[in-house]
Amino acid sequence: MANVNAPSRLGQANNTGADDALFLKVFSNMILATFEKTQIMKPLHTIRTISSGKSATFPTIGIASSKYHSPGDDILSTAGYNTNFNMNEKVISIDKMLVSSTFIPNIDELRNHFDVRSQFSKELGIALAQRFDKAVLKTLAAGAADSSTPSGQPRGIEIGSQTLDTGAGLVSALTKVAQKLDENDVPDDGTRFAVLTPEQYYTLVGQDNIAINRDFGGTGNVASGSLTQVAGLNIFKSNNLTSILVADASQEQDDDNAVNDPFGSGNGYNAALNTVGFLAGHPSGVGTVKLLDLATESDYSVQHQGTLFVAKYAMGHNVLRAGACVSVS
Repeated sequence: MANVNAPSRLGQANNTGADDALFLKVFSNMILATFEKTQIMKPLHTIRTISSGKSATFPTIGIASSKYHSPGDDILSTAGYNTNFNMNEKVISIDKMLVSSTFIPNIDELRNHFDVRSQFSKELGIALAQRFDKAVLKTLAAGAADSSTPSGQPRGIEIGSQTLDTGAGLVSALTKVAQKLDENDVPDDGTRFAVLTPEQYYTLVGQDNIAINRDFGGTGNVASGSLTQVAGLNIFKSNNLTSILVADASQEQDDDNAVNDPFGSGNGYNAALNTVGFLAGHPSGVGTVKLLDLATESDYSVQHQGTLFVAKYAMGHNVLRAGACVSVS
């Protein structure tokens, strides 16, 4: 049978070029977006929401004293019986509005064959959530470096010269953290925590040490890659911790405009934390004041013929109790 001369190729453009150029690209209904990063710091510190205002105050009260009473002593006038409490306050101010945005031209959205609005909004929200996590982690580090003792409270805890690249070394460092928290009278109420980098976390999981060995009270599980507690500390891993442990903070220099400055250097939440190995503490160590929770909105602009998408929040972070903040290097 003879071949057909010059068939009509439905997929060619003007009968030239690729024979499938005009065929529809089938949409897979799956958008390959970035993986959502884990945010862990929200339940690991104190959050207070205000409906209006620029700041919130957290009163601090010093430590009481005691003395054995001798018969006949006037408790009101004899030295040593009455505690003259140190009173102070911690003020956390609301930073400037933090925003993440994108603009979609109307003509592009009309020509596109799949919806991007929901995914774009989600990604903007994720960007702010990660900045929240990093800001709280950096504030925790600032608390650990705080050497002042307001209202008789203990100072921040910095533990140096630890071996953090072996399971045994990490267990030793975590045990030291628990000891120092005890010495600062931080409540051992089941909410103490340590935040490790993924590398440190899996070093603990992957080695046969007391963090895993149930004969010694270990709570880890190699099969599931889980590790719940070491020395009474709830163990978490965070890639956000990895990202802030760098020599410079140029990637987030817009934080220079933050009202709060836990590091006291005029850099907002930007700080060089390249000497820190991991962070730990108690939820009472760091506070967040929230005026506007994470919200997203969109607005069509006639003059620009497109839609602006914005994610935003108005919050502030600062140290509440330095003695409940720990950094290990």
